[in-house]
Parts: sequence; C-alpha cells; structure tokens
Amino acid sequence: MDSFLEHVVHTYYNEHGSFENTVFVLPSKRAGSYLKKGISKITLKPIFSPEIYSIEEFVCKISGLSTATNTQQLFELYYAYLEHCENGQETFLDFSKWGQTLLQDFNEIDRYLIDTGRLFSNLSAIQEINHWYLAAEKTKMVKEYIAFWNSLENLYTTFNTQLLAKGIGHQGLIYRKAYEELEAFLKSHNENRYVFIGFNALNTAESNIIQSILQTENADIYWDLDSYFLNDPIHDAGFFIRNHQKTWPYFNQNKLKGISSYFTQEKKIEVIGVPKSVSQSKYIGTLLKKMALEHNGTLTRTAVVLNDESLLNALLNSLPDEIEKVNITMGFPLNKTSFDNFFNQFLELYVNKQAHGWYYKNLLAFLSDPYTHMFLDEDGLPSSEVLTHTILTHNLTFLTKSQLVSFVKDNHPYLEKLFFEQIPSPIQFVQCCLAIIPILRSKLQASGNSVALEELNRFYGIFNQMASLIGEHDFINDLKSLKALFNELVSLDTLDFKGDPIEGLQIMGMLESRNLDFDTVILATVNEGIIPSGKSNNSFLPYDLKRNFGLPTFKEKDAVYTYHFYRLLQRAKHIYLVYNTEPDVLEGGEKSRLITQLLTDENLKNPITEYIAVPEIKVDPKTEVRVQKDEALIQLIQGKALKGFSPSSLSNYIRNPLDFYKQNLLGIDDLPEVEETVAANTFGTIIHDTLEDLYRPLVGNFLTKQILIDMKGNIERLVQKHFAETYAALDVLRGKNLIAYQVIIKYITNFIDLEVEQVERHRVKILGLEEKMEIALDIPELSFPVHLKGKLDRIDEIDGTLRIIDYKSGNVLANEVELFDWSIITQDYKYSKAFQLLCYSLMYTKGKNNNPIEAGIISFKNLSAGLLNFATKPSKNARTKDRSITPDILADFTVELKKLVLEICDPGIPFIEKEV
Repeated sequence: MDSFLEHVVHTYYNEHGSFENTVFVLPSKRAGSYLKKGISKITLKPIFSPEIYSIEEFVCKISGLSTATNTQQLFELYYAYLEHCENGQETFLDFSKWGQTLLQDFNEIDRYLIDTGRLFSNLSAIQEINHWYLAAEKTKMVKEYIAFWNSLENLYTTFNTQLLAKGIGHQGLIYRKAYEELEAFLKSHNENRYVFIGFNALNTAESNIIQSILQTENADIYWDLDSYFLNDPIHDAGFFIRNHQKTWPYFNQNKLKGISSYFTQEKKIEVIGVPKSVSQSKYIGTLLKKMALEHNGTLTRTAVVLNDESLLNALLNSLPDEIEKVNITMGFPLNKTSFDNFFNQFLELYVNKQAHGWYYKNLLAFLSDPYTHMFLDEDGLPSSEVLTHTILTHNLTFLTKSQLVSFVKDNHPYLEKLFFEQIPSPIQFVQCCLAIIPILRSKLQASGNSVALEELNRFYGIFNQMASLIGEHDFINDLKSLKALFNELVSLDTLDFKGDPIEGLQIMGMLESRNLDFDTVILATVNEGIIPSGKSNNSFLPYDLKRNFGLPTFKEKDAVYTYHFYRLLQRAKHIYLVYNTEPDVLEGGEKSRLITQLLTDENLKNPITEYIAVPEIKVDPKTEVRVQKDEALIQLIQGKALKGFSPSSLSNYIRNPLDFYKQNLLGIDDLPEVEETVAANTFGTIIHDTLEDLYRPLVGNFLTKQILIDMKGNIERLVQKHFAETYAALDVLRGKNLIAYQVIIKYITNFIDLEVEQVERHRVKILGLEEKMEIALDIPELSFPVHLKGKLDRIDEIDGTLRIIDYKSGNVLANEVELFDWSIITQDYKYSKAFQLLCYSLMYTKGKNNNPIEAGIISFKNLSAGLLNFATKPSKNARTKDRSITPDILADFTVELKKLVLEICDPGIPFIEKEV
C-alpha cells in the first residue's frame, strides 16, 4: 500500500510529467523528508529537488518577515505595555505571568484576520458590563481595570508596529502580512505551480491565501482524509474538510483530491489500559521488544506517538536492545535535564537569601546536586559532603559565606565561585554561571560524559543570550525577573536527537505525524484532557466573543485532535492504543472519548481487543523478620558485653530486639537532620545539662531554701548557654524554638520550686550528679565477661535515706514504675522505666552496705506528681506499696536481668522483630 505522500507524488507526476517549477507546501517540515523520498522513487534520472516548504516557511517567504522568538515578542510587548500603561505599571516578572496569554490572543486575532477595532471595543464593553456597570461611583481600581481593557487595541497596534519596524513578526502578524502581500508575490512568481498537501484545519489567513492561489488555476490541493469520515456528516475527523468543500468557490468546479478508502479495511486494534505514565513506557518497551524479535530488530514503518511528550525520557530508558535503528523527531526538553535543576537551585540560593544568610534547606538541596558535587570535589576530597555533614551536625538553620568557607580546610579553589556575601545583580549572576561552565566542562570531558557535555553547551548558549538580553533591556533588574527569563528560555529549547528520518522505529509527537503513514502505530496516553485536550481556555477573550468573530474554541480544537487521531489509523494495520487507567489532575482524565467512539463503531471489520495490562504481582505472606546469630554477630555481642550494656540499650531490646541489633550492635542510627525546632531528645539534653550546672556546686552539701531561691537567678543564662551549644547560634530563638526555650525555663523553675517545698519539710543532701558507673555481672553460663554500665542523673539523701533519681523530659505515670510480677519487667516495654531504675540501683549498691535505698523518676511533664518512686506491690490493683529497694529486691531483679542477658547472648535465639 502506498503512503499518502507517495500517492500524491505519483498522481501529480502522472498528471504533469515533471516537478519543474513546482512548489510543495506541507503542514510540517517533517513530511518534507518523506516527500523527497517519494519523489526519488519515481524519477529515473537525477533532478533538482523541487521547492518544499512547511506552511510557516511559505507564509514567511510571502510576507518578507522573519519569525520573532517568543522572548523577543514578550520584550516588545512589555515595551508597548509600558508606553500605554502609565499608572500602576507592573514589573517584568509580574507582566510575564499574563503577557504570554496576551501574545497568544494577538497571534490568534491576526491569524484569523479579525477586525481589531470591533473586537477590542466589544471586549472592553463586555468587561465593563460583566463587572462594574452597577457601581454608582467607580473606584480608582475599577477605573484602572476598565482603562486596561480600553488600552488593548493601542497596545496591539504599538506591539505590531514595533515588530514590523524590525522586520520581524509573531506568527499571526506574519500571516496577516502575507495575506496583504500575496498578490504582489504571485505576480513575481507566476512561473511556479503550487501544490498544497495534507491540510485540515486552516486559519482564515491560510484559507484565504490557499484559495487565492487556487483561483490562479496554477495550483493543486490534496487532502489526507478517508472517505469514511468525509461522507459522515457528523464525524469530527472530517469536520474541517467538509466545511471547506461547502464554502470554497474552488470546489464548485473541482473535486477533492487525495481522498482514500482504507479505514474500514482489515485492522488489528488493541486498546490497553496501563496504570500511570512510567508503566506505559515500560509496557511499550515490552511491545517493541516482541516486535523486534519477530522482525530481526528492524522496525520499518513503525511509530510510537506520544501525546504526552514528558514520557520521552521514560520511553528512551525502556527501549529494548534488540531494536537496531531509532529516530526521535521530538527534541528532549532542556528543562527536563539535570543541568536545569543545578542552575535553578543555584539561582534559588540567591533569590531566597536573607540578611542573616542562606536557609539550610536551600543550601542542602544545592549541595546534594550531583553537579555541585562534581564542581566542589577537588583531588578526591568530598567538600560538598563535608559542608553537608557540618550543617547537619551543628544544627545550622542559616549560614553565611564566612561560615561555609571556614568548614572546608585550606583555600578551596572553587568555593568562592559559588558563594558570595552580597546578593549578585542579574548580570553578575549570569557572568558567574558563564565562569562555572568551563570548569564543569573540563570535569565532564575527563569523565567522558558526552551527553552531559552537549546539555552544558546548550546552557552556555542560553547564559550568553541572557547576558545580551540584560544588556539590551534594563527592566531585568532583579533575580526573580532573571529566573523568569531563564525558565522561559530553557522551556523553549530542546536537545535534538540525530537519526535517520526515514528508516527504523520512529518516535514522535502527534503533530509530527501529520501526512505520515505507518503500518504499526503505538499511541500513548490516549486520555481525556490530553487527546482531546479539553475545554481549558487560556485566553482573555470570552467564549461568546470568539464564536461571534469566528475564532476557534474548544469545539474546533476537539475536531483537530479527532482528525489527527483517525488520520494515523487510516492506513495502519496494527494499532495499539495505550491509556492511563489511573487518571489525575496532572496526567489527564479518564479513557479518551475517541477510544469509546472506536469501540462503538459497527463498521470496523475486526473486533477491537481491549484489556488492562498490569504487572505480575507476587504477594508474599507477611513473615516475621529474624536475624540469626552467626559467628560474626556473636563476636559483636561479646564486644558489646565487654564494653557494657546500658540500661537504655537493654530497654531497647525489650521494646524490639531488631532495633537493638541495628542501633546498639551495628551502630545504625537515623540519618542526621537539622533540627529547626527543638526535638524531644534535644529538649531533654538541655534540661539535664542545665540541672547539672545548677546543682554541681552543691555536691556534698545540704540544700537550703535560700540556696535554691538564689539558684533560680541562673536558670535563664544556663539554658541559653546550652541552647547555643546545641544550635551553634542564638538566632534560632524565635517561633517554636522560643516557645521551647521558655518551656524549659518554666520546667526547671517549677522543679526548683518543688525542691523548695521539699527542703522545708526534709533534709536533702546532694551526693552525686551524672555519676558514671560500671559493674561486672556474674553469669557463670557465659564464657566471656558481661558488664552493666550507665550514668546516674542524681544521687541524694533525704532524711538519711539514699535516693537515686532519673530525670525524664517526657510524660511518665506512677503505674509504669510499680511492679507486681517480676516476669514482666523484661517482657513488657511499659515497665522499662522501672527496669532502668533497678539497673541504676544495682550498679550503685554493688559492694556497698545492705541498707535499703529508694529510686524514682522526675517527669517534667508530670511534675505535679513529684518523685515517682519505684515500688513493689502484691497485685496489679493493690493499694499497698513498698518503695524500698532491698538486697532481696535486687536479687530478684538480678535473676531476671541475667535471663535477659543470656537470651541476648544465646546463639540459638535469633533477633526477632516485634510490632511496636
């Protein structure tokens, strides 16, 4: 079967015998390569290729104008805006957010040759009626609003005049100008014969230009449409061409050329639902692998059409090795490359820099970028990791340049190129980026990363362009405007792939597929909101006004998508329509109505296969995680036993043996993070350290009311000191940290008030603070020594009775330190506080007299309960309690403690995860 372009070439050649003085005009450049191939097949001798243009190129040739870049258009529009908006002028940054929409409207107005005087007067009247006509007296804001809509015609006129003066234009202006210059152009090129191929939806300028050329009787036009859609009066695929047939005078005497009848021939159509975008790419990769194996790696006349071009990267990573040749028509967006992230993060550093430095999250994000690593890491020294580690370990929430420099030993050759004390101006920042790029380029060349080098060279060109634009336009005067400009330029640029545009697998977008035919078509993301694109109207022009003036609305856009969709299917033999079964706001809606339309079409010869493709999922039953104790692990346990088990580590085992294995044996802790607000453990540390400083001078002395009252005067100074040690700077004392700071002061003040009440009734003597203790446990069953070690927060004596006190910043209840059954103390984590108190008591009394002691917890969240004493009681609900810790109590505890240690050290008992 001939393709559409081959059919046109054969038909034209049979009618005219040569291609001399022929000008071919197509919807896109892409189709031109295939047209040349078709011409080469039928010529028996060398010939000069006829002129082949895309419609945009042809219109530019007629108008004599060149196309202005989107950035040029935006700048010229801003100048026009400044000229006509004297009051309340917006900055370029704010203007750029809505200026793009205005550009689209001006472009559309000109492409459809609209009478701008009538349009803009209607638009301003509509806005005034819609919003303000009831207001008896218009405010300043209302007057400015109406003035803006009234100024649009002058803005439009000034904008176009400025572009014409420079010999450039936006697409719509070029079309309007071409229509005006058409007669003169045809007179000067009367020897040419024009052939228009494969058009569908035409704007007014295109329609008038083509009709005018057709009226010269020295032109032909071929339509790429199946008669099935043309003859159906309501099918959207033929909407535009049926309309042209009815309204163009040319078709009163001429028939439509190029119409085919392939759609209802035998086809294999599969509709496949796949969850999410990446899964679609993986599934398409699987399809292509299967096809490649069937055709020895050569996939000719096969195309993958991406309705959502963001799938390109995922698809490229899913292509099988079995495919020999691939050609990618669409470019890879530069804003999807890793360098876009690097430069955006760099720019964010200074856009968000505050008077007291960089916020640590912005800094860590930049330091974690792989190209920051590459730039800063010199001679194998990971400087970026050193900076990151220092920030995390010192809890630095804001950092200055001098701090960053001080963290890296010696003079780093490149640190000064990234971090500046003062926020740079836009031109200084661009010059800085231009200085960074050669250093990165040399490092990439050393690593042999050619793709990244190509990306970097594109960014070098963009920054040079930005430097030129900043020099020409003085309104880019802050970094936010610079960022908007940078993102604008990057979003418009692509990395173009090189390949054979004719041979092998073709990967393209929907618009690139115009006029091209393939035997096998894989169409991705066939979802509502993507194809067709939905009813979104990014325009200042209301729907009714567009309809009245003949401007396209969502109805016409739906018909365009429908045409492209069905045109791809006309000549194809194998069709795979892949859609996302998990739609959301960002990735389109439900399965496209075009699929539903196909499924309900009774004229298709073969039934459509429809199925959901899901990955094979093996559901393994949940099994408990257990770690067997091999020889290496037993050695770790023995080493830990020799150094000493702490009460907290043993409590950790009671809570979850697997946590004990990871944290206390392997030393695997949570990743360090900067504490912007005081964490619970830091809160407790500051309380402990402050109390130690307050009571240290009193060790060996009795507490008195006056001493305690005097002590309160030092609380704030000491809390502030320990905050500074933890957070490296006192400027964190704001917001939640300030609240935590005040809470700590309140806790300690309330605790000393409690002590004052106690010394009025009892004699209290401080015996020790933060005492480090260690004892050997006598466990004959083990062939290696076992030690118990810990640090006692406070040892005192009250009315001759020894007390061991443990401070807890969290909430502790009395029933958590009261024991009625010895077996639960090493089984139930609820009694971990009682377990720890007995560990401290055992260590302190080892080798001392056998007098009873007491032990308890001061809970700062439950201070009103006073000292929560360890106690034993005959049953869970018994009221009688014994707070004395006697040698018999410690002997009973030692039995349970040894059982716990033996369990930890037993090679036959694995570490089994508990549900916490």
